[in-house]
Amino acid sequence: MTSVIRHITVDCAQPHEPYELAEFWGKVLGHPVDPADEPGDDEVGLAVPPGHPTMLFVRVPEKKTLKNRLHLDLEPHQSRDEEVERVVALGATVVDDRRRPNGRGWVVMADPAGNEFCVELSAAERAVAMEAEEQAAAAVE
Repeated sequence: MTSVIRHITVDCAQPHEPYELAEFWGKVLGHPVDPADEPGDDEVGLAVPPGHPTMLFVRVPEKKTLKNRLHLDLEPHQSRDEEVERVVALGATVVDDRRRPNGRGWVVMADPAGNEFCVELSAAERAVAMEAEEQAAAAVE
């Protein structure tokens, strides 16, 4: 027997409320906060389609002190750069810009509570970058 991922759980310490962080991530991912959850709850989840893991935001007493050992890598439907702008407008911050001159790379960001995540290239951008690399390699041969 194996297991499946039921929740991706994010700890929330004061002054960050689970409901507020769930709202932020709900806007990023396009899923609403679970209608059974309310502001002030100690556990708040996102409403996602059945069979998919949800994100669960849980109140904890201790503040974040170190870099995340696990983080999310987001693949946007729009361009990476447009997604970075959109997520910053929602309240995220840029932690480290790893975009390369050739268009590859990613942007390390933090949600309003300081949890790191990355925004990578969209699938369309990745396909264009791979094709350009293949053409460059073929030109060298």
